[in-house]
Amino acid sequence: MNRPTRLVSAIILAAALAGCSKKGELVIEEGVGISAVLSSCPTVGIPDYTGDITTFHSAGDVTAANLDVVASITNVRSTCDESGARVYSTATFDVVARRADVRGARQVTLPWFVTVLRGGSAVVTKRVGQVTLNFADGQERAQASAQAASYVDKAEATLPAEIREKITRKRKPGDIDAALDPLADTEVRAALQRRSFEMLIGFQLSQEQLAYNVTR
Repeated sequence: MNRPTRLVSAIILAAALAGCSKKGELVIEEGVGISAVLSSCPTVGIPDYTGDITTFHSAGDVTAANLDVVASITNVRSTCDESGARVYSTATFDVVARRADVRGARQVTLPWFVTVLRGGSAVVTKRVGQVTLNFADGQERAQASAQAASYVDKAEATLPAEIREKITRKRKPGDIDAALDPLADTEVRAALQRRSFEMLIGFQLSQEQLAYNVTR
């Protein structure tokens, strides 16, 4: 089972700088050997406490004796198409579940969401979907797959030319700013923040389910 990914504004820069270079992406090369990639594709992950869902037979009783179904999102895999004016991203994922009572065949439908977040806090879009799991008689575990998709305006996810120049300009020993990290520049960091997008996937939880995940 994958652990939920912590996606907070403090690591947006690190997430944006991960990966391998492809055509159309910005490659940063500095004298100290730092190499990274900035892409208009959103980072994809699972927000804290939303990668698992637990249901109980009776409301208000969260004891093990009252447990019904436990499910988790795992194996998130994403693709991204940057060729058009809008960046199209898809993510497939699996939902694995276990039930407490294995008597009889049963179908369980669970809600999930996909949302696009800009700059670590602004919700651009959100959509809710469902995934259905089928338990055979006597079967404790079941698995199903689902797919989420999102669009991001490429112009909004692309750095201005002057910011790209600040990041990619080659610095030689002796230059007045040779020892300065361009990513520490407040203007650069602000631009990266504005142009950072995240595609987040998780279970659509009730307040009680979220509180259970936080406190368990």
